[in-house]
Amino acid sequence: MKRVGIPGAAGRMGRALVAELASAEDLELSAAAEAPGSAALGQDAGLVAGARPLGVPIGADLRALVLQAEGVIDFTAPKVTAQLAPLCAERGLPLVVGTTGLGSDERALLAHAAERSAVVCAPNMSVGVNVLLRLVADAARLLGPEYDLEIVEAHHRHKKDAPSGTALRLAEALAQATCELGPLSTRLCTGRQGDLPERPSHQIGVLALRGGDVVGDHTVYYCTEGERVEITHRASNRRTFARGALRALRWAAKHPPGLYDMQDVLGLK
Repeated sequence: MKRVGIPGAAGRMGRALVAELASAEDLELSAAAEAPGSAALGQDAGLVAGARPLGVPIGADLRALVLQAEGVIDFTAPKVTAQLAPLCAERGLPLVVGTTGLGSDERALLAHAAERSAVVCAPNMSVGVNVLLRLVADAARLLGPEYDLEIVEAHHRHKKDAPSGTALRLAEALAQATCELGPLSTRLCTGRQGDLPERPSHQIGVLALRGGDVVGDHTVYYCTEGERVEITHRASNRRTFARGALRALRWAAKHPPGLYDMQDVLGLK
C-alpha cells in the first residue's frame, strides 16, 4: 500500500493528514475529497493544507477517491463514513476511521465492511491517548472502588459531539476496570444540576468543556477522602492524530479483514 485517499481534505484533521502525507517517505496522497459546494474544490490539496503542491486536486466524488486509493483515512462525519465503508469493502481497501459521534447504524456498516477489509476505528488516534487508556484502567484497578471516578474533557468551540469520543472511551476503560460496580450504561453521568443527592459511589462522571481553539485535553480524576489522583493528556496540535492515523493505516495494510482499534495497532491488548 502506498496511495492514500483523504476525504474531508480541507477540514482541520484533513489538512493535518494531507500535511503529514506530504512529508511521508512511504505513503503519498492519491486523492482528496470535500463536500459538494466546498470552496476548496479544484484546489491543490497540498496547498490547502499549507504544505507543498502535491498535484492532487480536491474533488467531490467519494467513489472516485476510493478507486484511486490503496487505503483511506476518514476523519469526517458519520454520514460520510456510512458512504465510505461499503465503497472500501467493495475493493478490500484498508480503512482507518477517526470520525466521532458514530451511531449504531454507522458502526454496523463498519462491522460489515470489516468482513472484507481491515478497518481500524478509534475515537482518538494519538499514541499517547491510547497508552492513557491502559494507564487509567490500571490506576482504577489499583486504587479500588473507594475512589470516585470523574473525567473532564476540553475541545475547541467547533466540535459538534459532546462528550468527546475519547472521553467516552476513557469512561468505558474505567467501567471495565471496575466491572464489579456495574456496566457503563448504568454508571455514566454527563451532567449535574439542581439539588442533588449524594454522589453514588459507582458513578462515572464526564464533563465536556468547549471553547477557543483547544485541540483536545482529557483528565481523569480519582477522588477519595484525603487525596486526589489526576492523569492528564493534552494534544497541542492535530499532527499527533495524523501520525497515529498513518501508523494505523500501515498496520491495517498488513493485516487480514477485521474490525480493529488503536489498542490492536499498538499491541496494548
